[in-house]
Amino acid sequence: MTVKTEITRDDIMDMAEYGATRKERRREMIARKKLRRVAIGPDATAHFEDYDSMWLQVHEMLYIEKGGEEQLTEELAAYNPLIPKGRELVCTVLFEIDDPVRRANVLAGLGGIEETMFLRVDGEEIMGVAEEDVDRTSAAGKASAVQFLHFPFTDAQVEKFRKPGAEVIVGFKHPGYGHMVRIAEETRQMLAKDFG
Repeated sequence: MTVKTEITRDDIMDMAEYGATRKERRREMIARKKLRRVAIGPDATAHFEDYDSMWLQVHEMLYIEKGGEEQLTEELAAYNPLIPKGRELVCTVLFEIDDPVRRANVLAGLGGIEETMFLRVDGEEIMGVAEEDVDRTSAAGKASAVQFLHFPFTDAQVEKFRKPGAEVIVGFKHPGYGHMVRIAEETRQMLAKDFG
């Protein structure tokens, strides 16, 4: 099975054509993303990205902002790194706290959380590697509400992950947010397709 790992100019639809199919594409992606989303504790949600989610994101940005070819170059540079490259999983983590005061207080205590995220596959731990585009913890120790992480796998770890019923846990080891959860079997099966 060939897994696409990069969006190119040739993959981009004409915006009028995209607009005509946008509603249906977004509806399909929302349903698909439910299987790729994992709540971790009370405030964090990991969205495991893939070619399709990033393809839609690039199209949405181009459709809404109408920046043409110049914008396309920027969007490809921003979103291609978030597509798994065959031996990894990639996720966007959102700390979703509606109350602005509580959000500020929680994030102020989560500096460095991006360095504590892990996946555990049948007891073997894989530490997340933060996307290096921007420092996601401020000098004052405040974490960003959005984090991007890569989980690099060995071939043996991929085989463990693909095993039906494999126990896969995702979580954080941060002293201010020590939550973890087992990934549902349905989600594990979906994510297993991200490996080339």
